[in-house]
Amino acid sequence: MINFGTVGTGWITEAFIQAAKLSGQMQLAGVFSRTAEKAKELADTYHAPKYFTDLEEMAKSEEIEAVYIASPNSIHFEQTLVFFKNKKHVICEKPIFSNSAEIEEAYRVAEENGVYLFEAIRNMHTPNFQILKDNLHLAGPLRSTVLPYIQYSSRYDLFLQGEEPNIFSAKFSGGALVDLGVYPLYLAVGLFGEPESVTYHPVILRSGVDGSGTLILKYNDFVCTILCSKISDSVLPCEIHGEKGTFILEDAAPISEIKFIDSHSKESQILSVKQEEQNMVYECINIAKIIKTNNVTEYEKFKKWSKIVLRITEEARKQNNIIFASEK
Repeated sequence: MINFGTVGTGWITEAFIQAAKLSGQMQLAGVFSRTAEKAKELADTYHAPKYFTDLEEMAKSEEIEAVYIASPNSIHFEQTLVFFKNKKHVICEKPIFSNSAEIEEAYRVAEENGVYLFEAIRNMHTPNFQILKDNLHLAGPLRSTVLPYIQYSSRYDLFLQGEEPNIFSAKFSGGALVDLGVYPLYLAVGLFGEPESVTYHPVILRSGVDGSGTLILKYNDFVCTILCSKISDSVLPCEIHGEKGTFILEDAAPISEIKFIDSHSKESQILSVKQEEQNMVYECINIAKIIKTNNVTEYEKFKKWSKIVLRITEEARKQNNIIFASEK
């Protein structure tokens, strides 16, 4: 059992705590918040033996082996380094960091301290992702792919009223591509590898970040189109088109259903399996297993994907002069 702590008190933190318990591989040992009231409330709710309002104190705790970080995007990097220097593994909520310079330095410091760094990207650990990857050959030569993740954010209402929520703020390294677009982007990188070129066409908000956008990934024989938005809604499925058939995915995350339609016979088959409703459980199981068995090969796979995805989002932002405050 891996004893872990959490940084952040939002719904995603609670979801991770629940998934960790369900996994049977991780046990909550402490929580952090800048305010004692919030920290105590979360600790009491999930029966954590300790709560902290000092990050350094938490990092020095001998009862904690790993930490899940779900703070604002812009401070992921500095908080991660605090835990690395105290020999703690870090599971950092997506998007892992603001740019490639940060991720390269973080992996360097992690290795220097003999600990692991993971990006919490739930769809890539699910059984259905592996099923899709194992059966991709059924489609034959790929010719096009469309991967949407379009979900209206209630925080956009606040933005329209003149506020600037973290996710729509350059100060906090926000925007649609790094928040929602990383799900289909990870899917593309995991299935097809690193693209030859990247082009991004965003809708820029007054805060300087993207509210929505279309990301074009150019591969050798086909193009992958990723649609992401936090300012509109869609019911479009994801599709992967090959000469022999088409895959239809209900969602990019959590990949709940995979249908394959044969181009010639028009027959369809469901390839997916039923997954846990709390789908973050799969990343908890995999991450705990990598740590406990010191599975370097599996770790390097996720490390490689994280670096590629961050390079792509960084390039997409640079093309459109979307500059985060931490980069100025």
